[in-house]
Amino acid sequence: MHNPLDFEKPVTELESKIEELRHLSSSTDVNIAEEITRLQKKSSKLLHTLYSNLTPWQTVQVARHPNRPHFLDYINAMIEDF
Repeated sequence: MHNPLDFEKPVTELESKIEELRHLSSSTDVNIAEEITRLQKKSSKLLHTLYSNLTPWQTVQVARHPNRPHFLDYINAMIEDF
């Protein structure tokens, strides 16, 4: 996740741990696929819980996130020669 919001920090930390484990698993012969799967499920559940219980201010933060698409992004996706 790039440019995480404040309330997304726990999910970001968990995802970075998953990436570390993937890197460790690929560089060694240790098979930790079950642990990675467990952490992915935990991350998904945590993300769902966070977004299910947003405060009004958190909703505004999500709506104004800099990585969200803007008007021209939609136009360029719909019309080729704009």
